[in-house]
Amino acid sequence: MPEVNLVQAVHLALERAMADDDAVLVLGEDVGGNGGVFRATDGLLDRFGPDRVLDTPISESMFAGLGVGLAAQGFRPVVEYQFMGFMYPALDQLANHASRMRTRTRGRLTCPLVVRAPYGGGVHAPEHHSESFEAMFSHIPGLRVVIPSSPAKAYGLLLAAIADPDPVVFLEPKRIYRSHTESVPDDGRPLPLDRCTVERAGSDLTMVTWGASLVEVTAAADALALDGVTTEIIDLTTIKPLDLDTILTSVDRTGRCVIVHEAPQTGGVGAEIAAGLADAGLTSLLAPVRRVTGYDTVMPLLRLEDRYLPDTARVVEAARGVLEYT
Repeated sequence: MPEVNLVQAVHLALERAMADDDAVLVLGEDVGGNGGVFRATDGLLDRFGPDRVLDTPISESMFAGLGVGLAAQGFRPVVEYQFMGFMYPALDQLANHASRMRTRTRGRLTCPLVVRAPYGGGVHAPEHHSESFEAMFSHIPGLRVVIPSSPAKAYGLLLAAIADPDPVVFLEPKRIYRSHTESVPDDGRPLPLDRCTVERAGSDLTMVTWGASLVEVTAAADALALDGVTTEIIDLTTIKPLDLDTILTSVDRTGRCVIVHEAPQTGGVGAEIAAGLADAGLTSLLAPVRRVTGYDTVMPLLRLEDRYLPDTARVVEAARGVLEYT
């Protein structure tokens, strides 16, 4: 059983899916000869050939449309964008065609398309290389939005996304691409989509997060544990559709909730979770829901990036405020 990091787990899942199903194709800028900007597709061209691993021109709208067409004709394309900030030209194809294929054809056609992209900050990259706008994609009916937080989840969730009959936006937190390794059996088993995972059980406080922010949330829970606070940590994994039931069950037990994400606060997924708790879990809450997020500004370049991202201290401060509320 290999020890792999997150980007290696993505590669492992792609290789497994392509080996198991000839309909699975990989396309995007530099995915072939160069193996992708983060090397997630390294070696796939040699193994599967140029008919299944396609280097595209620098035309993000074009290869999104190519993916939609291939998916509608029985293939299972996996389209790679080098960074999330390069996906905006693809919105036309995703919002107007991929997400509507099932309803437009009354179920006669579906669109088993996966769009992959590294996303988020933490690597001090230039503008458009550190975006965290998952809420924008989650607002489009007909799209799934999936974000893994570990190598094992990246492997299982990507396999599930490729097998899904409808389009999936699969966002990979590059800040933790190579931060740690774990054993990931290459057994071809997918993980279920549309479900949160409870990373740690607790009874005093619920913390909800996803992607790389799980690192800071876990560190904050460890710090709170020194004072005897037990924190339940929920990893969203699928941003859309949202598994609100798991969150409601947790908050019904703890009575308090902190939501952490690095995306801007206004209109973020955290706001949707807070609204869901207000709608269906208000009587369980013993304190207002708190959000710890990025700021409503473009990710500041390079040296200010660390001040933008929610850190452990900010999470602990929010948690203490919720715990002390009476």
